[in-house]
Amino acid sequence: MLESLFTSKTKEQILLYLIARNEGYSREIAGYYNRSVSLVQSQLDRLEYGNVIYSKKMGRTLMYYFNPRYPFLNELKLLLKRVIDFLPEKEKERLFLVRKRPRRKRKPL
Repeated sequence: MLESLFTSKTKEQILLYLIARNEGYSREIAGYYNRSVSLVQSQLDRLEYGNVIYSKKMGRTLMYYFNPRYPFLNELKLLLKRVIDFLPEKEKERLFLVRKRPRRKRKPL
């Protein structure tokens, strides 16, 4: 939807992921969108170079967040939230569903 504005579908997906979940790391984002980790990592590096996001080391993992010092952060977040409003309901639910732990064995669905 914003590919022409952001020049990359992957960059758009990364920003949507971060707006929905507030944080993420490259392998998690790549797995969610079924993209290569190197492609996601290169886009994260570009966004970080442009000061749109920043990274913070947690153990051996680099976690990415929106940079609160980015001058157009509020406008960018409003735009991304508007894009999320136009996503199909199933995709919206999947985007906001955060599961960090595995399910218990033999737990009914």
